[in-house]
Amino acid sequence: MTDSLRKKERELSKMSPFEIKNELIKLAKKDARKATDQFLNAGRGNPDWVATAPREAFFLLGQWALAECRLSYKDEPGIAGIPASEGAMSRLKRFLLTNSALPGALLLDEAIKYCTDTLGIDEDSLAYEWSEGIIGDEYPTPVRILEYTQEIIRAYMAKEMGNNAPGLGRKYDLFATEGGTAAMCYIFDSLQANHLVNHGDRIALMTPIFTPYLEIPELNRYEFDVVNIAASKMDKDGLHIWQYPDSELDKLRDPSIKLLCLVNPSNPPSYKMSEHCMKRLVEIVKNDNPNLMIVTDDVYGTFATDFRSLMYELPENTLCVYSFSKYFGATGWRLAVIGLAKDNIYDKMIAGLPEIQRRDLHNRYRSLTPEPDKIPFIDRMVADSRDVALNHTAGLSTPQQIQMCMFALMCLVDTEDAYKKKMQSMIHARLDALWKSAGFTLVPDSDRVGYYSEIDIMVWGRKFYGEEFCEWLAANHEPLDFVLRLARETSVVLLNGSGFAGPDWSVRASLANLTEEDYVKIGEAVNQILSSYHDMYLESKGEASKEESKA
Repeated sequence: MTDSLRKKERELSKMSPFEIKNELIKLAKKDARKATDQFLNAGRGNPDWVATAPREAFFLLGQWALAECRLSYKDEPGIAGIPASEGAMSRLKRFLLTNSALPGALLLDEAIKYCTDTLGIDEDSLAYEWSEGIIGDEYPTPVRILEYTQEIIRAYMAKEMGNNAPGLGRKYDLFATEGGTAAMCYIFDSLQANHLVNHGDRIALMTPIFTPYLEIPELNRYEFDVVNIAASKMDKDGLHIWQYPDSELDKLRDPSIKLLCLVNPSNPPSYKMSEHCMKRLVEIVKNDNPNLMIVTDDVYGTFATDFRSLMYELPENTLCVYSFSKYFGATGWRLAVIGLAKDNIYDKMIAGLPEIQRRDLHNRYRSLTPEPDKIPFIDRMVADSRDVALNHTAGLSTPQQIQMCMFALMCLVDTEDAYKKKMQSMIHARLDALWKSAGFTLVPDSDRVGYYSEIDIMVWGRKFYGEEFCEWLAANHEPLDFVLRLARETSVVLLNGSGFAGPDWSVRASLANLTEEDYVKIGEAVNQILSSYHDMYLESKGEASKEESKA
């Protein structure tokens, strides 16, 4: 490889992998046009499925809600009124009975029974929230999340994030946000606005991790001192198991670390935190760093078996971000929640701030209430999301919230977890196809989730061709060269794992957006590029031997 090409690749590697992806797509499409190769983009985790039942329920509910609105303004063509609450549920049930054969009717019927019988929600109040919410004729009220939407999502979170833990729901407050990305922005903004983290403070990231968690702390407004907690543990055969050595977790005993961010199950390795790591983390926080603030991004938790979030292990410390985007094929809907226990360290630490900072916060929120000091942190996030002054118009749009309810209710009434088993089976089959065709060994691991796969090229280069080959590869090529060649020569797009603070020579493949047959081709392409490096290595050795003989 020439020095100029290596320099160019080093410059590219400084960019976010999601920006490098655009260059890779150009290369891959260009090659696909001039050859018979199929362009295969496994770089981004947008799923290729959509959950149909909750969408059917949503659109059918919308038809009923519009009929509700037409009960007033009857003589005005093209205009309807605001739905009424009294008798709303009886009208909804009649509608469903009349339209029982339509898609979505069965789920709505089961959802109503669950909400009224299990959650104890008043029938007319529920129907009214749904009718007005799906029509979207009012500002979100309450602004943080609609009343019964919160009850439903609490139950969903307890099931999916708490592994069916009983009695957890009402101990948590939720904030509905425009996807997990908005939730991340709101959390970082409010932590700083409320003096819980300040410019230059020390924070920790459990790596590899979704790139914005790496990039946001570097912004001028934060410039955090970042400590990486690396999932560097390997098994006796030298294979990654993507868990955290005790020595890495023990870094968190340092109380100068104020904030910990993690994605669980991880992105890109896609492993849930092991029981051992979870227990050690809990012990560290309770014994050595009780004021450690934790942000856990659990978007992939529903793809894991027996998943339990840190929000239920360390409820006082943990802000949980959960997005509906991946599990339900709903990235375009922008649906997520932030969950926080009612009894939490954030409120306690705000109350214990120095007087000058408490006075600053009193002035910041005084337009909202006569007692701004008593505003919980989660409601401060809502206000901060609209620069406080626009708090009265804050909140996720009400139609989005009703769709979120339908997603959650589908799972709550699915007592056999049929949908979950289908999703897990599909991504595991794709993962197996990728690794088998690449020639790599996928060791059984109950903590592996498989929504993504992070492949360390150096590990397999060492297994196939030995240490000397790996030394030559590192000395003569930039790590980014692998994904560039993959795109240019095989029309396959994967992301560089180094962009996620993973091993330099690792690559990330999404298992969510292509067919099983496509992943066979991707695995073969990965093997092809690795093999071609080995051919170059052998050629270089041969040339070196010839030069030595001449001398």
